[in-house]
Amino acid sequence: MNIKDIAEKAGVSTAAVSRYFNNGYVSEKKKEAIRKVVEKYDYHPSMQAQTLRTRKTNMIGVVIPRIDSSSIARVVEGIMEAAEAEGYQVLLALTMNEVNRELEYLSIFHDKQVDGVILLGTFLSDDHMELLKSMKVPVVIVGQKLEGYNSVYHDDYHAEYDITKLLLDRGRRNLVYIGVTHEDKAVGQARYRGFRDAVHDAGFDELAERRVISGFDAKSGFNCMRELMEKYDDVDAVVAATDTIASGAIRYLHKLGIKIPDDVMVVGQGDSQLARVLTPELTTVRYYYEESGKNAVEMLVDNLKADGEDVQVRMVKLGYELVERETT
Repeated sequence: MNIKDIAEKAGVSTAAVSRYFNNGYVSEKKKEAIRKVVEKYDYHPSMQAQTLRTRKTNMIGVVIPRIDSSSIARVVEGIMEAAEAEGYQVLLALTMNEVNRELEYLSIFHDKQVDGVILLGTFLSDDHMELLKSMKVPVVIVGQKLEGYNSVYHDDYHAEYDITKLLLDRGRRNLVYIGVTHEDKAVGQARYRGFRDAVHDAGFDELAERRVISGFDAKSGFNCMRELMEKYDDVDAVVAATDTIASGAIRYLHKLGIKIPDDVMVVGQGDSQLARVLTPELTTVRYYYEESGKNAVEMLVDNLKADGEDVQVRMVKLGYELVERETT
């Protein structure tokens, strides 16, 4: 069947059928007549034809660094829910933390293969900046603040500052820090600065140097905890940049027979499900990941509705909550 066939069977014009499929105005009487024919014959409009006619794909490209991350999964969940509510489908592109693959996917999306792009940013290189400037579709960055672009990000700095201060307020004076690469401006740079400034304000500047750089996985957290324990014999608290890293640190402390929190307190970041199933349960920071995904879709849709008109760039910083559990 085609639009002409549907129009004849519904007793309406082809223009009315076209408006029906493109969300234009159609009277309720005609809409009901068209709907009955569509359902009876199980008609589905051609996606390619609609794209050629409207120059819209009704698809959003979402670039994610990995899938084995609770925080990323929750952001994507928020994106999917909001996109569906707005009538968009989501096309996920997984980069496995490979910068070249990330640039490749952005290039594929760049020439109108999708209506817009949401990038869950980790490392934003000069190549990223050059490519983003040339994008022909609107882009929203999630997880990083990027001047000149719609961005939804978290208050990583103050979250790490406050959770470090929690340990200091509990009388711990020999903290160590397990962070990630500073190429990641949020999880790497901002969280370390929060730790550094908290120990500085408490008068313990030397603690800022008691740190190592980990990968994002539990095995790296395990190995980094071993390195710190071999280097320092007075550790009484561990600040980890993520819950996953903290889980690896806890596993190593268990191996040594160290009691948590009596001997060593441990804190993480992210409030993942892992934090709740660890023994003991992990004190951490809760971010609003699902809300960040929904915000990103809202920004993107606002840009698409503007259809080329000037749209004010929005940069939204979301808050956080400290979640105290058994490791402190």
